[in-house]
Amino acid sequence: MKRMAAGAFKARCLAVMKQVHATGQPVVVTKRGAPIVKVVPIRRTKQDDIFGFLRGELKILGDIESPIPDWEAERD
Repeated sequence: MKRMAAGAFKARCLAVMKQVHATGQPVVVTKRGAPIVKVVPIRRTKQDDIFGFLRGELKILGDIESPIPDWEAERD
């Protein structure tokens, strides 16, 4: 795993992020020799998509389009 000083990372941040994305190799950013953060690529999966992620998981029962009855009138 590649290590990089915080000052060098600050100067080349966008290039480092591009390299991490392209190679998949994480980079550890250090400050005074101690690791501070790790830059890792995001692995997108099909489940990350918000649209359609519950397809096939829910079942609609009854009529969901009709108006809701007047709750106040039924209370009496």
